[in-house]
Amino acid sequence: ISFRVLIFHIFQIDFIYSFLISSIMLKNLNEITSSIIADPQNKDFTQRGIFPLFSAPKTARINIVGQAPGLKAEQTRLYWNDKSGDRLRDWLGVDYDYFYNSGIFAVLPMDFYYPGKGKSGDLPPRSGFAEKWHPQILENLPNIQLTLLIGQYAQKFYLSDNKNNVTETVKNYQKFLPHFIPLVHPSPRNQFWIERNPWFGEKVIPDLQKLVKRIINESKG
Repeated sequence: ISFRVLIFHIFQIDFIYSFLISSIMLKNLNEITSSIIADPQNKDFTQRGIFPLFSAPKTARINIVGQAPGLKAEQTRLYWNDKSGDRLRDWLGVDYDYFYNSGIFAVLPMDFYYPGKGKSGDLPPRSGFAEKWHPQILENLPNIQLTLLIGQYAQKFYLSDNKNNVTETVKNYQKFLPHFIPLVHPSPRNQFWIERNPWFGEKVIPDLQKLVKRIINESKG
């Protein structure tokens, strides 16, 4: 066998191997959703007729990573469908219809199910959920330009080298650009925090709106 033929066969084997590996890893979103529903970790939700709440349009340019759906979101089957969502849309500079129907926004919370109530608000997202499902879904979202990290759980997961608390992380948001922008949760519970940290409304939100507007304009071609 000639050297040239040998190289050709090696190339073929390498190509086939790469194709098989990518085929195994790159499940489409319907397959991923079915896998989430069938996962034993989510058995209790599935038995009660509750299904994962997230959004991952192929056209998405901005990914919103929050904590987990709230009770109202679970009941209405619509993420960010509450006062927190109203404030978030104000921060983004978009209206209700554009937020849900433009195809610009992906919504991948740290858990796709409402975790229940705790002593001081909703329980945290379940451990291991985002680690298992986010990478698979993001493989199907090749156009993401900016990811909003809302709250401590999203920031700890995506900014693993960052050791600051939420306030300091958000205050130093520029160091995480252009791929990430950390935010405090837009919940009415955080109104006091927003009032105590006027730099957030004076600097962070205007810069966020500029980024979102630029990405939207670029998406129009």
